[in-house]
Amino acid sequence: MNDKINTANLEQLYEAILTLETPEECALFFKDLCTVPELKALSQRFQVAKLLTENHVYSDIVKETGASTATISRVNRSLAYDGAGGYSIVFERLKIKKGGK
Repeated sequence: MNDKINTANLEQLYEAILTLETPEECALFFKDLCTVPELKALSQRFQVAKLLTENHVYSDIVKETGASTATISRVNRSLAYDGAGGYSIVFERLKIKKGGK
């Protein structure tokens, strides 16, 4: 099996996700798409990123999320150095959506 990501398949997945209109629809789709451990891992990484952007320290993040320090470091590296900027886009849009600029 080819270890490289199939770009066409990913693009189709992203397009499918963008058709979802509500949190309920997202939940249904991701429950079908992912296993419970995959959903837990994704949501944990998202919470780690959120806490890191709020300047929480690693020890507090471990306690709150149960994430390993390796996971926290990986997310922090993505936020600080080599990430694609996706977290920033999402957090900024969520802030605007909640009325804070």
